[in-house]
Amino acid sequence: MKKVLMCLCVVLACAAVRAQQAAPAQPAPAAPAAKASEAPWPVWLAFNSTKNIDVAGVRFTLPYGECESVTGFDLGFYGRCRYFEGFQLNILRNEAEDVLSGVQVGLYNSAGRADLKGLQLGLFNEARSMRGIQVGIVNLADSICGFQVGLINRAETMYGFQVGGVNVIRESEMAFCPIVNIGFDIFPNY
Repeated sequence: MKKVLMCLCVVLACAAVRAQQAAPAQPAPAAPAAKASEAPWPVWLAFNSTKNIDVAGVRFTLPYGECESVTGFDLGFYGRCRYFEGFQLNILRNEAEDVLSGVQVGLYNSAGRADLKGLQLGLFNEARSMRGIQVGIVNLADSICGFQVGLINRAETMYGFQVGGVNVIRESEMAFCPIVNIGFDIFPNY
């Protein structure tokens, strides 16, 4: 544990030195940029929104961070991005807007307009379409191929199982079934 903390302190110190050495940001041109710029360091400290950054490595969101994409780890309080691939562990909320491949762990996990391939573990989980597992108190998905485990599970269409107190698959012959509900809808390939 001491070694992990020492490595984390060294990484944070290097990131702080790098941030002090960085040139001041240029004002953005009037026309929108065609591509997001890549973060200059594999550890990115997000103290506010930087929407046009791609992070490959670790992003610390203190207290809030927003960017174009994250590949790797996203740790902190509230993390938001457009594309995410990796492991999101934010205490309050994890949010991916377009595509999410990986794991979200937090109180509120959202892939609301996104396609999710992976796992959501939290109190409240939501996804538009997903291939994977949702574990939480409330799990919501439009189209799902996989499992939902929680007190309240809701899906529009499903190919898989729901385990919990209230299980709803809206476009199924048996729309509601307590304890276990099974959906056999054909899931679209994406």
